[in-house]
Amino acid sequence: MDRSKPVHNPIVPSYKFSEDEDGVKVDSTFYKQVAGSLMYLTITRPDVMFSVNLISRYMTNPSELHLHAAKRVLRYLKGTADYGVFYKKGEEE
Repeated sequence: MDRSKPVHNPIVPSYKFSEDEDGVKVDSTFYKQVAGSLMYLTITRPDVMFSVNLISRYMTNPSELHLHAAKRVLRYLKGTADYGVFYKKGEEE
């Protein structure tokens, strides 16, 4: 993924996710690792929370369609690496 082009949004606008029963199945362990890593990232990147929620719905039976959606989120993160929430310790407002 280090040579991939960044994208401007984490999911394709107006795209409808589905079970994709006829699609080519992918390794569910790898898909769960990617989705889990993205879930961990939502602590500091709330802009990807909706996309990660959609991706995590299909962890039991993922297809190539779902893996491409997860990779799109990774491409979005590559282009927006300077975004995020920064928590400072000890400051009061």
